[in-house]
Amino acid sequence: MRHILGLSGGKDSAALAVLMHKQVPEMEYIFCDTHKELQETYDFLDLLQARLKIKIHYLSAERGFDHWLDVYGKMLPSPQVRWCTRQLKIIPFEQYIGDDEAISYVAIRADEPQREGYKSTKSNIQVKFPFREQGITKADVFRILEDSKIGMPKYYSWRTRSGCTFCFFQRKYEWVMLAEKHPDKFAEAVKYETEHPDGRRYTWTQGETLLELIERRDEIIAENAKALARQQKNKSHRALIDVLADVLDDEDDTLPCVVCHS
Repeated sequence: MRHILGLSGGKDSAALAVLMHKQVPEMEYIFCDTHKELQETYDFLDLLQARLKIKIHYLSAERGFDHWLDVYGKMLPSPQVRWCTRQLKIIPFEQYIGDDEAISYVAIRADEPQREGYKSTKSNIQVKFPFREQGITKADVFRILEDSKIGMPKYYSWRTRSGCTFCFFQRKYEWVMLAEKHPDKFAEAVKYETEHPDGRRYTWTQGETLLELIERRDEIIAENAKALARQQKNKSHRALIDVLADVLDDEDDTLPCVVCHS
């Protein structure tokens, strides 16, 4: 029986690795690399690997994002058509396991009853949710990462999730901050919106293009600051990332589904 823990480069799967690396010494750690990640994600994975003294296997799809974008007729992935998750994460993950009997450990917390996570369609892959089994919540995840001296990924100062630089689950504020902190990645996302010679228009955010969104930069930043202040006032003892997550979730409560969870 193989034991597999998928890392996303985010806080939850990192905390699960901290929790499980002594409990299951034979654990295999994998990261499905879309090659469209923030550098901060790779830096955090390097830190995690060094601190826990584990080996992370980087998996990649045989064909990258641009290939599948062409296959899907330049239609950008969206919450309704999430071809990127299937092609760039789930398929490489299942190919890595092959026909071996395996248990996949997924970092969905006890305080996320609405989350379903990875559901295997293969009879040889079982799925376990250790956080739910042990009653571990978001507050516990923060404590695990702090106690282990690993801490949080640096991008959590402005972004509440791991994933591709142009993930369609990003909130408007996160798009604004992407433009500020990684202008080259923002420009790439804009290019994907505009390259449609037949006149069709696909956008990353509903109702407006990224160029239209960035024109409202000051307005979006001001709205986020006000919401942060309200949340911090109401719950003054909470961590800033926790408050930021609540503010952004008020804007859009749809969350992504990946093999490992963020």
